[in-house]
Amino acid sequence: MSRTWLRWLLLLSPLPAALTALQFGAYPISPGEIGLILWGPFGGVELPDHIINILWQVRLPRIFLAMLVGMALSASGTALQAIFRNPLVDAFILGLSAGAALGCALSVAFWPGLPIQVTAFLCSLLAAFLTFTLAHTRGEVPILSLILAGVIVSAFFSALVSMIKFLVDPHKLASIVFWLMGSLSLADWLAVRQAGPWIGLGCFLIWLGRWRLNALSMGDVEAKALGIEVSRERGLFLLAAALSVASAVSVSGIIGWVGLMVPHVVRMLAGPDHRWVVPLSMTLGATFLVLSDTVARTFTGGEIPVGIITTLAGAPFFIFLLKQRGQESWRT
Repeated sequence: MSRTWLRWLLLLSPLPAALTALQFGAYPISPGEIGLILWGPFGGVELPDHIINILWQVRLPRIFLAMLVGMALSASGTALQAIFRNPLVDAFILGLSAGAALGCALSVAFWPGLPIQVTAFLCSLLAAFLTFTLAHTRGEVPILSLILAGVIVSAFFSALVSMIKFLVDPHKLASIVFWLMGSLSLADWLAVRQAGPWIGLGCFLIWLGRWRLNALSMGDVEAKALGIEVSRERGLFLLAAALSVASAVSVSGIIGWVGLMVPHVVRMLAGPDHRWVVPLSMTLGATFLVLSDTVARTFTGGEIPVGIITTLAGAPFFIFLLKQRGQESWRT
């Protein structure tokens, strides 16, 4: 099995997608120029400054951020589908998307001096905290209560966003709507530094406990029989997922469907064992979002929000999952 896992890891690697993405854009850069730029500091080769700036200051941070966000959404979706034992769940069940939307709206409308990333991150964590608090009863967090709490928090925060959109002027309204669609157009090295450590921490926690997801996905009774403390483990995975997703949406906006699609594709390719599903989902999620963002910024003369691209891919996939809902191959 380890050889199979390694083979899929290499096939799904984001490196080919990243090298491809470096070439395409409003200003095409040839593979030879990319090689010269990357080797330049060592070989003493000099190219025009504008080409070097495009590569180092525009495309590379955007590609790195796309990989981080894709990794966060996919890992979180994998964990949540396992602990909820529901293949149609993704990370936004916790109300994080609505929290990030509220943070964006507040920043644009009332606190322009505060970066959108900061307010979106804080409001995302606030949404997760409210969801956990509402769902927590008698020392436990029942799954049904958590889902209902997520719906309540999402509805409340979405109503606040709608109110803000009604009050702001058209210019600010356009900025809010564009951010809510999900975009990596504002990516830079600062955004990578801000989100990278927190995304890495959340994904590492999910990866560290990936074998426990096999037990949790079988049900509470089976997990307890294997010595798993279900409530504690479920809470830890929820917090790790919240941390990863909140960090991701704070720098990219609302990018949907990634956490739903990618884990399913991995299970179809490599089987249901979460020891392999978790790292492969991170890998494929990074690859998928890099490719989606490349299409978003090259398909037209302008730039399409990447959230639209992932939704166009996700809607048909969601229909496919509904048709295949009787085949629960995601379970161990």
